[in-house]
Amino acid sequence: MHHPNFCAECGAQLKRKGWRVWQSRNFCEDCARRLGKNGVARSLTATAVIAISAFALGRYLRPAPPPLIIERASNSPLSDLPVNLSEPAHKSNHEDNSTKDPSLIAQSKSDPEYICGARTKKGTPCRRRVHFAGERCFQHKGMLAMLPIDKLIIKGAGSSKQ
Repeated sequence: MHHPNFCAECGAQLKRKGWRVWQSRNFCEDCARRLGKNGVARSLTATAVIAISAFALGRYLRPAPPPLIIERASNSPLSDLPVNLSEPAHKSNHEDNSTKDPSLIAQSKSDPEYICGARTKKGTPCRRRVHFAGERCFQHKGMLAMLPIDKLIIKGAGSSKQ
């Protein structure tokens, strides 16, 4: 990198103990003081002002985020009516097991459970649980099962332990 030996203004010899990038000046100390050339502080200040103003301008000109759209399945049990916050909260649809009828619990335990059964990257059938025979998990929606439907039933999952 070039470093000058003489002042560009008055021609006086520039004496330095060692050379550094931030010491690469073209003027002697007297000329630099007279011309107002203290480059490092001024360039750092200018860089900081430009960076801050560019950041502020970018934040100001950024478009507003799009509105949040929440979609749900057509068979959702939730109401399509808007929420009224002044109403007291309704009783939850999910009751705890202590208030349920024991025959309903046994019936829900006896419902068969199924696996997805679609081909994975590894080549094996997917072992994720699904609600109905022939249904696929979130990752394999639209894919065919590797196994016949009678092999997709999880054995022993429907038996209730009493």
